[in-house]
Amino acid sequence: QVQLVESGGGLVQAGGSLTLSCVVHGKPLSSLALGWYRQAPGKHNEMVAVVTTGGTIRYGDSVKGRFTLGKDNAKATLSLQMNNLLPDDSGVYYCRAQVPLLPQEWWGQGTQVTVSS
Repeated sequence: QVQLVESGGGLVQAGGSLTLSCVVHGKPLSSLALGWYRQAPGKHNEMVAVVTTGGTIRYGDSVKGRFTLGKDNAKATLSLQMNNLLPDDSGVYYCRAQVPLLPQEWWGQGTQVTVSS
């Protein structure tokens, strides 16, 4: 069983920065595809950034150039550095882990990010 524990959300002014962390328990990071997703009220769940087991990182169009995904296998931690935050970045951010090619996935409890204008 995999457990994901997120932290780092909060309230920040537009233009500010936040770093989210997701500690992964139960499987080594190297065996998992990982990612950050977010959901704002009235909007669909949106992919923010994902990384494959091979290390390929992909970002959502709205965050390219502003967000950076990090992965530390030794610390079993996935991070998301968010710079130049916009009010539209507000929402609940979730960490997700998946075993590639298998119907096994897990989600964290979510952490709230609020960006004031």
